Amino acid sequence: MSALNAAVVDSLRRWREDPVIFVREVLKAEPDPWQAKLLRSVLSHKRTALKACKGPGKTCGMAWIGLWGMVCFAHPKMLATSITEDNLRDGLWAELAKWQGKSELLKAHFKWSAERFVYRAAPETWFISARSWSRDADPSRQADTLAGLHGDTTFVFIDESGSIPAGVVAAADASLSTGVFNRLVQAGNPTLTEGPLWDACETNRGLWNVIEISGDPDDPHRATRIDIEWAREQIRLYGYDSDWVRTNVRGLFPKKQSDKLLGPDECTQASRRAYGEAQYREEPKTLGVDVGGAGMGSDESVIFSRQGLVAFAPAIYSELDTMALVGQVSDAIERWHPDGVLIDANGIGVGVCDRLDQLGYENIRVQSGGAAQDSRRFANKRTEMWWRLAEWIRAGGAIPQDPQLIGQLTAPRMLRDKSNRMLLEPKESMAKRGIGSPDRADALAFTFAQTVRPRDWRMDALERRQGSRVVADFDPFSSREA
Repeated sequence: MSALNAAVVDSLRRWREDPVIFVREVLKAEPDPWQAKLLRSVLSHKRTALKACKGPGKTCGMAWIGLWGMVCFAHPKMLATSITEDNLRDGLWAELAKWQGKSELLKAHFKWSAERFVYRAAPETWFISARSWSRDADPSRQADTLAGLHGDTTFVFIDESGSIPAGVVAAADASLSTGVFNRLVQAGNPTLTEGPLWDACETNRGLWNVIEISGDPDDPHRATRIDIEWAREQIRLYGYDSDWVRTNVRGLFPKKQSDKLLGPDECTQASRRAYGEAQYREEPKTLGVDVGGAGMGSDESVIFSRQGLVAFAPAIYSELDTMALVGQVSDAIERWHPDGVLIDANGIGVGVCDRLDQLGYENIRVQSGGAAQDSRRFANKRTEMWWRLAEWIRAGGAIPQDPQLIGQLTAPRMLRDKSNRMLLEPKESMAKRGIGSPDRADALAFTFAQTVRPRDWRMDALERRQGSRVVADFDPFSSREA
């Protein structure tokens, strides 16, 4: 490090304490206000996410951080990636070359090549490395792209992160587990209501310092690199709250991704609705049960109760065996007296239905992969009941304030089968994208699998007492009759 110190020993401390000063003095550039926020974010935050409109200079800002880290820290190890190899080469990697060429210090002490940017005196331990993966790679191979980075000082840069596979970012996050000064920076346009950028800005926002960049003509903090007349033109053409303007001009996520059944705004609004009992007490009560382990990737068993426009907080169980789940379902039936119990009858869910039958608890078996009632429109039953769930939400349905439920409701894509019927994305396909089974959302969707009518619960209880020894000693209405 002696050659580098000889040239900049008097300035290194100031640059390290404030990256903005480094950019001004070494790169001869003046950061925009949001770029200054980005540069200073890495001083105090392990994770920084840029949610940006089109064209504000986010890739430039990431390149500045990389160059600052290379100059101001000893033996840093850095990795950079993007959604494609071409995007990385033409974007972040080109920015590194551009700004190196503007600085005599950087040209003298650092070397840029197509795959690595290194300190000439220690190229093996002092570097930024370009990483990419094959588009047909499976999730584990994609994650290997950024795996294994450890050291006292590490930086990971992920450009265009909105479409990056979740496993890649999870592997990058592991670099924060050890070391002294370790940073993860991602940047992208908010085009998708899923993926790493969405997770950083919404689902896991508490872990990230999120910097929002807008080109909105009415925003006093707008990114000035965005041509204001172009922004106004887009608003006139498409509308201020159109998804095109939200994403490209205002730097906001779309209200609903084009291939999604439900959008985050719709679900968030549903979670904020509240109804008094008088508004739903005459409506039928429905219990939906998703059995953990019955479907691809399922790991939770969920019991969801709904009455009219209100879905109540679900009961959620992890690693519950079949008979234990039967006990929970039967207990819910006795306590709440639903008019219909609709159960996931795929795989081990059949055992739950069989045992409830033995105990005298009537239930409706739902075959998610079976035929829909409207088989000309929907490819299977699961798609149909999710569609009804979405219509219910838009009609004023209220759901619990559960971020995980909202994430699951907005996770699957809406596809088309060979007959052009609507097909909700199968769980197998979701798993390939690194998305877990939407067990809570599925349980709620089961309450829409069939229309139920009010029933006489006193008569049902009497029939169970007469027909089943298992419940003969228990009368849920005895206290009322006393």
